[in-house]
This record gives sequence, structure tokens and C-alpha cells, in this order.
Amino acid sequence: MPSEEDLPRIARETMKAAKFPFLATIDGDQPRLRPVSPVRTDGFTVYVANLRRYGKTAQIAANANVELGYLTDDHDQVRITGVATVLEDQDLLQEIWDGNALLRKYLGSIDNPELIVYRIRPTRVRFMREWALEYKEVTI
Repeated sequence: MPSEEDLPRIARETMKAAKFPFLATIDGDQPRLRPVSPVRTDGFTVYVANLRRYGKTAQIAANANVELGYLTDDHDQVRITGVATVLEDQDLLQEIWDGNALLRKYLGSIDNPELIVYRIRPTRVRFMREWALEYKEVTI
């Protein structure tokens, strides 16, 4: 198992290798899980684009507590427990928009009322090597 000092770096490498995490939300008393494609990652803060009409919009509005799960081909895992908020920083939103051709192609304009970008700020990060059966807490 990696040292405590190496865990943040290894967890970020795992996130990069996994690329597409799964996002868990709550719909009333029913958990919901779906793959997402982050539009930006700063350390363990993850930004996810969304369309206003999608189910996760109402779910996050009702309960902003979410979890992201990353899994590599080698079965290394990172779980980020956090709180999702709508990104309101227009400069950062513009930077994300400018750097993401898919957003521009499908939404046409940064002012598209369907566009929401969530900032998921971590409250807890855990890492597990392959199927070690024990998560290690990652300092955030």
C-alpha cells in the first residue's frame, strides 16, 4: 500500500487513468448512479456539466450531497464524497467553455439556459488499490 504522503498523488493519477467517474445522487430515498464526463478537475474538486432537464438537476437541488466513484482498468478506486453547487464564477465558466469543444458543439452558446456546471467540492477522498478490501483516507 502506498505511503500516506503518496496517496494524494496516486489518487489523482487514478482519477486521470479512469477518466469517467460515476456520480451518485439521491432521488427521494432511492440512490441514482450514472457515468459523467468531468469538464475540469482541480485536485479533488471536480466540475461536471449537466443539462437543466436531466434528473440529477432536481436531485442535487434537493440534496447536494453526492459521491463520485473512479475505477481504473486495474481496479484501483477513488471515491470522492462531496457537495455539488452550481458554478456561478463566470470567468471560470468561460474558461471551461473555451476549453471544451463538446460543450460548444452541442450547446452552441455559453448562455444556453440548459447549461449547468456543478462544482463538486470534496469533503472526503478515499483510495483503494485493486481489491485490497480496505480504503485509505486521502488528505485533501
